[in-house]
Amino acid sequence: MSRNAGSIQSSLGNALHKQYIWGIVAIALLLLINVLKDPSYLAISVNESNGNLVGNLIDILRASAPIMMIAVGMCLIVATSGIDLSVGSLMVVAGAVSMELLNGMSNTPGSAFMALALALAIAAALGAVNGVLVSLVGLQPFISTLVMMLAGRGIAKVITGGQNTASVNDTFRWFANGYVFGFPVVFIFAICIAIAVGLLVRRSALGLMIEAIGMDPKAARLAGVNRRGLLLMVYTLSGLLAGVAGIFATASVMTVDVSRTGNQMELDAILAVVIGGTSLAGGKFNLTGAVVGSLLIATLDKTVVFLGISSSATPAFKAIVIVVICLLQSERVRASFRARKPKLHSESTSKEELVTV
Repeated sequence: MSRNAGSIQSSLGNALHKQYIWGIVAIALLLLINVLKDPSYLAISVNESNGNLVGNLIDILRASAPIMMIAVGMCLIVATSGIDLSVGSLMVVAGAVSMELLNGMSNTPGSAFMALALALAIAAALGAVNGVLVSLVGLQPFISTLVMMLAGRGIAKVITGGQNTASVNDTFRWFANGYVFGFPVVFIFAICIAIAVGLLVRRSALGLMIEAIGMDPKAARLAGVNRRGLLLMVYTLSGLLAGVAGIFATASVMTVDVSRTGNQMELDAILAVVIGGTSLAGGKFNLTGAVVGSLLIATLDKTVVFLGISSSATPAFKAIVIVVICLLQSERVRASFRARKPKLHSESTSKEELVTV
């Protein structure tokens, strides 16, 4: 019996060492808060007209998809000791390209796929520019992606003439609003892409080489790791995934807002990556944690709206929740609590001995 209890305690301890576990706990607590306000919050029903699932949980899954895409790309870049501040701007560029192209084409699947391909190609090309500036020119990732963040939104304004552009295409709209087996297709796309990237980097030596760059660039170079090529690849991939997120965000309303589409999404991506357990110092990454962090950010945004928190207090509320999660993830904070328990136990024991005497 004691052996089984010990194994359970050991398994629980190992689970708590995985930082994204605290993200899952936070999601559960946020959902519990919503349930306390409305017991039917977690209810999922079937739309009788089309058989699709509807409910707050479905809305959270749909909202998490764009965050998940940019968080996956950001996760790999952070592992190389880099950062990508341009993902929000690349989202709006992809949206602007697709809307402008569809605006002058017929409402056919061919037009939708043509707009999709062109938007993703341009987003990947701009991501490759970031990679060239970082890997070949040698600029700091913060500076080069900051330049692209400013330039990207300017490019989107040039493409659209500074105006919000709307278009009509049923196939393109389905990318964000469609359903497969009752679930939002946008979430299924996001999960499939995240799994594909995870298999690519974890079932090959690619993930280890990315981590080696962030851990010790000189040692990685001496070991034969192509640092420049890998940096170019991860920044290009980040641009491509930002383009996918831009398609998701734009296709849902079939309108690109050059000022608001993708606004501050880079911050949500960085938070999702950190919550998931990827160190900003580089050298390691956790794609599963990035997915959990994306779901947490989407749940948090939904909770803020559901609780009726004013827009002026929303950033403070989100900051408090995220700080608490980061403190729970901190090994130093948990170690201090573990060290305090034996101390309290010894003090109580000594008091009992004095009373006995």
